[in-house]
Amino acid sequence: MNFERRNLTDEQLLDLYKRLLKPRLIEEKMLILIRQGKVSKWFSGIGQEAISVGITAVLGEDEYILPMHRNLGVFTGRDIPLYRLFSQWQGKAAGFTKGRDRSFHFGTQEYNIIGMISHLGPQLGVADGIALANKLKKNKKVCAVFTGEGATSEGDFHEALNIASVWDLPVLFIIENNGYGLSTPTREQYRCENLADRGIGYGMEAHILDGNNILEVYNELSDIVASMREKPRPVLIEFKTFRMRGHEEASGTKYVPQELMDLWAEKDPVDNYRRYLTKQGVLRPEKDEKWREDIKAEIDDNLMIANTEAEIVADQEVELGDVYKPYEFELVTPGEETENIRYVDAVSQGLRQSMQRHDNLVIMGQDIAEYGGAFKVTDGFVAEFGKERVINTPICESAVVSAGMGLSINGYKAIVEMQFADFVSTGFNPIVNYLAKVHYRWNEKADVVVRMPCGGGTQAGPFHSQTNEAWFTKTPGLKVVYPAFPYDAKGLLNASINDPNPVMYFEHKLLYRSVYQDVPKDYYTIELGKATRLREGKDVTIIAFGAAVHWALETLDLNPEISADLIDLRTLQPLDKDTVYASVKKTSKCIILQEDSMFGGIASDISAMIMEDCFEYLDGPVKRVASLDSPIPFTKALEDQYLPKGRFETALKELMAY
Repeated sequence: MNFERRNLTDEQLLDLYKRLLKPRLIEEKMLILIRQGKVSKWFSGIGQEAISVGITAVLGEDEYILPMHRNLGVFTGRDIPLYRLFSQWQGKAAGFTKGRDRSFHFGTQEYNIIGMISHLGPQLGVADGIALANKLKKNKKVCAVFTGEGATSEGDFHEALNIASVWDLPVLFIIENNGYGLSTPTREQYRCENLADRGIGYGMEAHILDGNNILEVYNELSDIVASMREKPRPVLIEFKTFRMRGHEEASGTKYVPQELMDLWAEKDPVDNYRRYLTKQGVLRPEKDEKWREDIKAEIDDNLMIANTEAEIVADQEVELGDVYKPYEFELVTPGEETENIRYVDAVSQGLRQSMQRHDNLVIMGQDIAEYGGAFKVTDGFVAEFGKERVINTPICESAVVSAGMGLSINGYKAIVEMQFADFVSTGFNPIVNYLAKVHYRWNEKADVVVRMPCGGGTQAGPFHSQTNEAWFTKTPGLKVVYPAFPYDAKGLLNASINDPNPVMYFEHKLLYRSVYQDVPKDYYTIELGKATRLREGKDVTIIAFGAAVHWALETLDLNPEISADLIDLRTLQPLDKDTVYASVKKTSKCIILQEDSMFGGIASDISAMIMEDCFEYLDGPVKRVASLDSPIPFTKALEDQYLPKGRFETALKELMAY
C-alpha cells in the first residue's frame, strides 16, 4: 500500500491513526460481547474504517454526514460519548431512539449526523435536500452521504444523483464497494466495470479511490471538498474496499472464497497505516500501546455506564405522545374583507401568502415553475419568489419527497406537489417509512406538506382519478387533510404548512373550478383535527369529506324531509371523534359517505369506532357508502357507476326507514 503524506504534519498523521484505532477497538470489543450474548446484533465495518474516518476528518463538524450501518468511524469521529452509543445499541434511554430503533438507525442534530433507514435509498435524496438548503443559505457547506454497492441498484440512487446533478447540489456521494451485498457478489449486482462510471450518465464528476488507504482518502477528499465548497456541485466517489465480516455477525462469511479473504486481510487499513507510521518514525510502539490501553479503558468505562443504566420501562402515554412533534397551533383569524373565489384560487392564495409569511418555505414539483403546475396553482409564483424557492423537479417523486425531508432537517419548510395523487405511489416509501416515523424514532421533525390533487368525476381513468387517503390514514405519524370548500382549503393549508409534522394535503380536482365561496383575502388558519357541522338535524348523522360532502348536500336538498346532521370531517388524521360521537349520540343513526372504494377505506374505521363507543345510542346499523371495489374506470358511464354518488340517496332512505 502506497502512502503519501504530502504536506501533513506528524500531528495530523497521528490524529488520523487515533481516529482509525478507536472504531477498530470498539468493534473488537463488540465481537466479544456478541459471543457472550450481551449484544444482539452487529454490523461490522472492520476493514472499511479508513473511509468513514477520512471523510469525517475532512468535513467540518457543522457539515452533515449521512452514514450507514458500517460507519462507526463517523460517530466516533464526531466525538459522540461512547456510553451513548453503547446505550443506543442496548436499546436504553441514553441512546438516541429511546429503544425504538436499533444499531445505527438514528440521527442526531447535535452532531450533524443523519442516520439511515433499512430501505437505504431514501437517505440519498435526503442528502439532496440538506445540500439544497446549504445552497439556498449560500454557506459553502458540503453534505456527505454513504451507500453500498448494493443500494446503487435502487431507483432512489439514480433519482438522487440526477437531482443533485441538475440542481448543482454540493453532495459528496460515497459508494463503499465492499464486494458483497449480504451474500451477493458484485458480478451479480451490476455489469459496468466501475460504479463510478455511473456518474458519467448524470454529468457528474466521479473518482475511484482506495478505500483502505487513509492518506489517499484524506488527501484526495480534502482537495475535492475544498473545490465543492467554492464551486457547489455533486461528486461521486467509489471506494474500493472489502467487508471482512458477515453482513451482520449471524450471516458469517462462508460464501466468500478464502483466498479473497486472505488478499484483503493483507490490505487492512489499520495495520498497514500503523506499519507506515512506525517505519517513518512518526509512531513509537510505546505510544501506540498507550493509546490502545487508553481507548480500551474508555470503552470499558463507558460500557459500565451503559450496562448499569436501567432498562426502558414501557409507557403507552409516552409512546403515543412521541408519534407527532408537539406543536402549539396558532389561530390567525381572518379579516372581514372577502372575495368570491374558486377552490383552486383559495389553494393558490394560501400557498402564496404562506410563501410570503415563511421565507424558508420551498415548493417543489413537476412543471410548477414558469408553467404554473398542471392545474395552474403556482402560476406567477416564480416571478414573485424566484426559481430558488419554486423548483421544477425531474420526474422522480421518491427523491423529491426525500429532498423535502432533507430541507426540513436543515432548517427549511418544504411543500412537495404530486402532479396527481396517483403518482404518490412512486414516492410512497420515504413518506411512510421516513417522514412518518422520524419523530418517533429520533425526535426529528418532518416539516413537509405533500399536496395531492385527487379524485374522480373528470373521466381521467385509473391513473389520474384515485382518492387514496386510506394509504396514509393507516400510517402513524402522518397527518391527513381533505377540505371540501375554498374557505377551508386556504385556512387548513396555511395551518398544515405551519405544522412541523408531515401532512398529506388532498385537493379534489373536480372541486378546483366548480366550487366557489366567499373567502377572506388575507392570511388565516384553521386548526387541524376539527370537523365542521354543515347541516343541523335530529334523525341521522351523515359523515363525509371532499367531493362526497357536496354529494351529500345535493341529496339533502332533494329530500328536505330528512333532518340530518351533516359532518364534514375536513381532517382525517387527526380525526375529530368528539364531533362525530356527539352527533351520533344525538341522532342515533349514522351513514358514512366516501369516494374511495369500500374495503379498507376510512369509513370502515369510523364505522367500527362508532359501533364500539356509541353502540348503546344506535337505532340502526352504521351504513357505509363508497365506490366500487375496482379500479376507477375512464368512460363516463363506467365512472358514474363506480362512484357512490348515485347510490347514496337509496342507502340514506333505507337507513331512515330502518
